[in-house]
Amino acid sequence: MTDTLATLTVVEPGPFTTVQDSGRPGQGSLGIGRSGACDRASYQLANRLVGNPNGAAALEVTLGGLVVRAEGDLWVAVTGAPCPGVPLNSPVLLRRGEQWRFGVPSVGARSYLAVRGGIDVHPVLGSRSTDVLARLGPDPLSVGDRLPIGTSTDAMPGVDVAAVPAPTGDELRVQVLPGPRRDWFSDDAWLSLLDQRYTVTPDSNRVGLRLDGIPLERTNNGELISEGMMRGALQIPPSGTPVLFLADHPVTGGYPVIGYVADHDVDRCGQLQVGQGLRFTTRPSR
Repeated sequence: MTDTLATLTVVEPGPFTTVQDSGRPGQGSLGIGRSGACDRASYQLANRLVGNPNGAAALEVTLGGLVVRAEGDLWVAVTGAPCPGVPLNSPVLLRRGEQWRFGVPSVGARSYLAVRGGIDVHPVLGSRSTDVLARLGPDPLSVGDRLPIGTSTDAMPGVDVAAVPAPTGDELRVQVLPGPRRDWFSDDAWLSLLDQRYTVTPDSNRVGLRLDGIPLERTNNGELISEGMMRGALQIPPSGTPVLFLADHPVTGGYPVIGYVADHDVDRCGQLQVGQGLRFTTRPSR
């Protein structure tokens, strides 16, 4: 059991740590994207390990650096990018007064810290997620924040360690399907998309990955009326190099979408570090 009024204190927030849950689906007509965890699979696993229902809010820790202190006995679990100093994929009882320090992961970009009962901050439009593009939800964590913890009556799963692979530091290969504006590009441009190695640039964030590579030429240079956007959209701006939209993508966009990355592969793309290689293929990823 955890303390009924337990909290988690932020001693150091790290480069960028936010509260995330399963997001705000179904509000695109209001100009509000879903947001939520960038790597949904890792987020869901963290909640399962501490007996939380899917949708409970957790912390998304970008590139480590987070230091937290338990103000009460708390069951916690960390998934996603492996950070030195904290156990991975295993439920652990964090005792009152104990601190956890997240080192910088050598592979992967985002780790998820779930607490049994969930991070019980005030929801905004039905979600506790921080949307950096729409500026909705709680602010990114800062020193001294005290995060309230909810209660859970669900049983713990009785799992010591979840046997899931860690994110890779190698070149990532993901499946791409033709998008609604594939016909705005020549066959040579499509083949160039599939043949080349892209590199994640420092301009990447929760909105999307900006990729560096050989520019793709359009055959249709007309103006495009803004269209709806989804997570996984591979948009080609005037530079000719793709932007792969992640959790906080815009609801609409005015540049052509040449393709869509398969949904489960978008989770893996959310773990890419700056400088890491990315390739696209029409074959299902493994």
